Amino acid sequence: MLISARTGTDPELAALVVAWQRELGAVGHRADGTPADVRFLVAVVGGRAVACGGLRSRDPGTGELHAVYVRPAYRGRGIARQLLATLEEVAFQAGHTTVFLPTASSPTATAGFWTACGYQPVPAYGEHGGLSYGRCFAKRLPVAA
Repeated sequence: MLISARTGTDPELAALVVAWQRELGAVGHRADGTPADVRFLVAVVGGRAVACGGLRSRDPGTGELHAVYVRPAYRGRGIARQLLATLEEVAFQAGHTTVFLPTASSPTATAGFWTACGYQPVPAYGEHGGLSYGRCFAKRLPVAA
C-alpha cells in the first residue's frame, strides 16, 4: 500500500469523496464546504485509490480530521488504521498536540474503531456544536522527546 498526499483537485481523491458522500446519503454535503486548507492523503492498493483522509489546522496546537473513508470492498484490511497513523504523523509534524474528529455517521457505527485507535468522545465543538448527527472524538498526540 502506498499513502501519498493529493490536492483537492485530484480526480482519484474526488471519486473517493463522492463515494463517501453517497454512502452517507449526503451528496453535496461537503463538496463546496471542505475548507481549502485541508491536506489530503490517499491510500493506493494494487494501483487503485481505495481510501482517503484529510487534516486541517484548527489552531496552532489542534488538528481536525476530515473524510476518513475506505471503500467498502477494502475494509477490514487495516487500511484505515494505517491511513489514520499517517494523518496523525502529519498532525504531529505540524506541531499539533491534539487531533479532533467530527463524525457524520451514527454514533455506534464507527465509535469502536475510533476508541480502539485512542480517540475519546468529546462534546461537539465549533461549527459542529449544533449538529444533530454523529459525534466528536479527540486524541492527544504523544509529546516529542
